[in-house]
This record gives sequence, structure tokens and C-alpha cells, in this order.
Amino acid sequence: MSARARPNCWNDVTCIYVRQPEALGLGHAVLCAAPIVGDEPFAVILADDLIYTGKTCVLGQMVSVYNDRECSILGVEEVPHDETDKYGIVDPEESDGRITKLKSIVEKPRPEDARSNLAVVGRYVLNPRIFEHLVEIPRGAGGEIQLTDAIERLLQDETVLAYRFEGKRYDCGSKLGYLQATVEHALLHPDLREEFLEYLVTEFGQRAKKLLRAIND
Repeated sequence: MSARARPNCWNDVTCIYVRQPEALGLGHAVLCAAPIVGDEPFAVILADDLIYTGKTCVLGQMVSVYNDRECSILGVEEVPHDETDKYGIVDPEESDGRITKLKSIVEKPRPEDARSNLAVVGRYVLNPRIFEHLVEIPRGAGGEIQLTDAIERLLQDETVLAYRFEGKRYDCGSKLGYLQATVEHALLHPDLREEFLEYLVTEFGQRAKKLLRAIND
């Protein structure tokens, strides 16, 4: 593997892989890692949510908040009200800048039922108490063990915060979001951006001009 593809920060990292034997939801996937995590706070990153910050990564931002508040934290952002049925939506209680105390959380509420448009988008820092609730909760939506349901129960035991992160999110779970992330990150890459931009201009510049003329006409 080339040096560019293998950052030096990996030298001090040990990777452990845990297999989820059945596709029983995100909560079940998190529960499968319980023997490895033990009695320690831990992070969950969903790879289909790619977030670019240009500085401190979202998880780094959230860890800083955790170190200060010592409670579970969910990464959130505002989404269009008509898209709340695609996300776990938080019911905010009180806010302090980017940090909001949660009253409750609901998995994919209908727009008319949603208490806010603050959606959880694939970054979590959780206390290990969550494992107890993942073991106890019944299967939820889709017959799966829902992490959202366990967080709702965790709220009965301790404070859970929502953190409005700094950064741009790409929904790589959708075809359009994946393509947008690919193009925009290629244009950010110091070794690729100039050649890639030249390719885009050469291949698509004239087509784009013709399309714009057709639209304007």
C-alpha cells in the first residue's frame, strides 16, 4: 500500500473486527461490539454519512463536548421538515449554542408528528449504559433492534445531548449524495484537483454551456 493511502496515524491503531451474524438493525450491530467495548464510553460512525469539516472532524468536536459534559452525545443537523420520516428526530429541551439537551428521540416520525427538524446523522458518542437497554428493548421498526429506542430509554437514566456539528454532510447512502461527495472531494485533493478539474472542464464544459443556453432560451 502506498504511503499516501496509509496515513502514519494508523501505526498506533489496532483494528478489531466483529461480525454481525444477522441484519437486525443498527442497535443490534452496536450490541455485537459490547464484549470489545466493555465498560468504556465509545463512538459510533455510520460510513454512509460523510462529513467534511476542513479542520477538527465531527467526532473530535463531539469528544471535546463529552470530555466537558461526560454524557452521551448525538451528532445532529437540521433537515427539511418534509424529510423527517427518513431520520431519527430529537425533541429538544434547552439549547446552549450548538449543544441541546434532549427531551426525547423518535425514529422516522411523519412530518406532521415531528417535534423538530433536528436529525441524527451518523455520529454518536455513547456511555456503556446503552448496552443494558439494547439487551432489554423489544424489536422495533422493521423487526429490528433500534439504537434510537435504546437511546430513548437511556434518557430515563441520564442526560443525553444533541450536538449541531460544524461541517458539510454528504448522504452517501443515496446515489446523488455519493456522486456529489466523489466530485467535491476530488476537487479538494491536493494531488488530483487540478487534473480532475481540467477533465471536468474538457469533458463537460461545453455540454454544460449548451444546456444553460437551452434553459435560458
